[in-house]
Amino acid sequence: NFSLSAWPEGRSVDTRPSPTGTLTRQRDERRTGRVRVMIVDDSLIVRSVLSRALTAEQGFDIVAKIGSAELALAQLANAAADVILLDLDMPGMGGLEALPRILAADRHTQVLVVSSLTDIGAEHTLAALSMGAADTLLKPRSGEFDEAYRDLLVAKVRALGVANQARRAPARATPARPRPSPAHIAAIAIGASTGGVHALGILLRNLPNRVTAPILITQHLPASFIEVFARQIETAAHRPTFVAEDGMALKDGHIYVAGATGHMIVAPHHDGLVIATDHARAPSGCLPSVDPLFAALARHAGPRGLAVILSGMGRDGTLGATELAAAGGTILIQDKGSSAVWGMPGSVADAGVAHAMLPPDLLALRIAALCGRCQ
Repeated sequence: NFSLSAWPEGRSVDTRPSPTGTLTRQRDERRTGRVRVMIVDDSLIVRSVLSRALTAEQGFDIVAKIGSAELALAQLANAAADVILLDLDMPGMGGLEALPRILAADRHTQVLVVSSLTDIGAEHTLAALSMGAADTLLKPRSGEFDEAYRDLLVAKVRALGVANQARRAPARATPARPRPSPAHIAAIAIGASTGGVHALGILLRNLPNRVTAPILITQHLPASFIEVFARQIETAAHRPTFVAEDGMALKDGHIYVAGATGHMIVAPHHDGLVIATDHARAPSGCLPSVDPLFAALARHAGPRGLAVILSGMGRDGTLGATELAAAGGTILIQDKGSSAVWGMPGSVADAGVAHAMLPPDLLALRIAALCGRCQ
């Protein structure tokens, strides 16, 4: 375990608004390659520990350490941040109330929720993710500030910071594949990870009721979040939603969410498809993984399969999307500008198998167009 004295002191930042704030912001925005971090937590100890853990590594600048959401909103007018570490449970304006205002103040900022509520309050955490927080991390309790936690914190902040800086750059050109011949859609499979909860909410709220094909969702989440996530999806989509179980028959107008004990796949049964579970280790290392679902759709639906890849780190979904495209299925991906992290969709784009690249609301309309044309 490490104590406060075990880490080099991070730079202390005056959080009072400055008349030269605009100039400071412009100078900050010209800096590249370093991740600018703002820490918002009412605990001085937590702010100090998180700051020292990050400044012990190369490539991080702590632009502010702030004890309230109100001060954070004021500071955003003077100091740009690539990543904000945000506590949810604070006196005054809580993190959930502040989150939409923070995101509105700087659309480029990524928010990592660091809160004890990520462990005991799945509802609060998923609410934050649905509002646009990119990722979550459990706030360490006394005695848990160890090397493993520090490594996880550094990895998450670095990944979000790098992704944020990449979002500011123009998206690389990726030629779209020719659109496949129309075919009745048997199922819509959606894969997502970091930033995906927010994107899913937008997509499902914009999906017209006339789209009746079954929807299967694999979202990387802790096991304790899955039931709450399914209820959240049901509310957003206004469609019956279930945590997937072996043998469930795919029904029109229903949504199925992968659990955390295996990979959700589909298998043929009579004249339709049913849910099955694959326990083999996925190449991506994710559990559940998107690849087995897309691959199963390629085998059992072929040109009647539609895959959607939303925001997320890594490459999960690329192998399965490639198989589905080869089988004549349709691949849609979230665009770079709207993705919290353009890892998963960017990897599919690089593989050359995407038929369209759009923000979530327009992905919903594209899905409707594909389904409407094929009915």
